[in-house]
Amino acid sequence: MIYSCGSQDRNLRSDRIANAEEDTVRIANDSLEYEIIIIEPGFNLFINSIAKPEGYYSQSYLENKNRFLVQEYNQRVRNPQRYNPNLYIQEINYDSNIDYGYEVNYLLYNYFVYFSRQYNQRFSVPTRI
Repeated sequence: MIYSCGSQDRNLRSDRIANAEEDTVRIANDSLEYEIIIIEPGFNLFINSIAKPEGYYSQSYLENKNRFLVQEYNQRVRNPQRYNPNLYIQEINYDSNIDYGYEVNYLLYNYFVYFSRQYNQRFSVPTRI
């Protein structure tokens, strides 16, 4: 299961989620037992108008980037004294040994792009993988 949700303020989180119904992206594959849910106001607009189109990146490129991004994101979740716990709410369960397919990797990668732009966060992902 892969789950990711970001928000700016705990008090606003429930309001944002309630108002973000049209901004919820869910992809599931029962045979592989995975699911990705992105609840983030503005993400659909981003993915449909700003993000690079599907097919721009190769699946291996996305998988490599996601491996590093998820690792750093999860370290931030586990360190709430240093990183805003209102932004880094829950760990993302991403196993780099599982082939989630192109769509999941594409959406997860673009969630990190959106998240870093929306909340002015920087991730230290190697440029050459």
